Amino acid sequence: MRQRRPAHPGSARRRRHAGLALALAVVILGACGCGGSDKSGPAAATETGAPGGMTVTITARTVPKVGTVLVTSQDLVLYVFAPDHHRAITCKGTCLGTWPPLMLPSGSKLAAGAGVKRGLLGSDRDPSGGRVVTYAGWPLYTYTGDVDPGQATGQNLNLNGGLWYVIRPSGLPLIPRS
Repeated sequence: MRQRRPAHPGSARRRRHAGLALALAVVILGACGCGGSDKSGPAAATETGAPGGMTVTITARTVPKVGTVLVTSQDLVLYVFAPDHHRAITCKGTCLGTWPPLMLPSGSKLAAGAGVKRGLLGSDRDPSGGRVVTYAGWPLYTYTGDVDPGQATGQNLNLNGGLWYVIRPSGLPLIPRS
């Protein structure tokens, strides 16, 4: 019979510390958003995997102070930029650092989640390359000022050359009445 070697006195402690370090890293990555889209550049779709590519899903959600609006699968509120005139992306340069467009990775599919009209979803060519997700013809953006899911702090901001609005499932921006 083979004799079992006693464990090194520090090995259990090292395994416990390694497990704690891994758990801490996961928490930190989740909290900083490092595991998802890069908020300093275009909002990359980190949606659900699907055969032949990923699926970018847009859903409707009720958000405090603005009502029911479009959001990503991570509950990031989506915005439209008034100068886009319901046609094409015009946010360029430093604007993109604050308002990353929701990108549709090559080979990905678009999906309409709860409350979203599939016929209004689309994509348009991004002047800097790739495709941007659109709704009712409006290019969709996220806002780096929204640090938590479900925030809409960019609503009605006049920033980077124009006004920014959340977008309703109807395809209309939420433009406040004067």
